[in-house]
Parts: sequence; C-alpha cells; structure tokens
Amino acid sequence: MQKIKKGDKVVVLAGKDKGRAGEVLKVMPKDDRAVVRGINMVKRHTRQSATQEAGIISKEASIHLSNLAVADPKDGKPTRVGFAVVGEGESARKVRVAKRSGEQIDV
Repeated sequence: MQKIKKGDKVVVLAGKDKGRAGEVLKVMPKDDRAVVRGINMVKRHTRQSATQEAGIISKEASIHLSNLAVADPKDGKPTRVGFAVVGEGESARKVRVAKRSGEQIDV
C-alpha cells in the first residue's frame, strides 16, 4: 500500500512551492514522483496541431515524493503516514492513518 495516493491532499515540504497545498493528480511509483494540481508549474512551448493552437502553455511538472507530505485531515498541516488494521477476521483491512492526529486518511 502506498503512502501517497491519487486524490490525496498534500503539502509541499521543499522547493519553490514550499508550504503550498494541492491535490495529487497522478502518482508514478517507479520514478518516486507525483503530479500535484497547481504545484511545480512549468511553461511549455507547443506547436500547432489539429486539436490545439500554438503558444506557451503552463502545466504541472512532477515533484519527488520526498518533497511531499499528506495533509492531516484534522488541521491540514503536514503529517507522516502510518498503517493500522481495522476490523477483525475476514472483514479486516489495512488503512492509512495520520501520525499527527491518529485519524484515518480517506481517499
């Protein structure tokens, strides 16, 4: 189970967007990177195509997972992620838990 998943609210710990928060759009576990809405914006020069005009567009670039922390569901501050088993027997399942407040992190 991954600590950061698509749809999570995360806080940037380092880099030009330090302190800003956003939603994870895509996670690339093999590269240890994630794309976060509104974070690490870069300019791309694009050629004209049948579907798109030429020009300079801004889009999100990936950011390393070590520079991200999940936002605590209680107060929105960065927290580490732990795991806990909820339920017993057949219905038992592993869930992510915020270390800061102890609350379950819902996707």
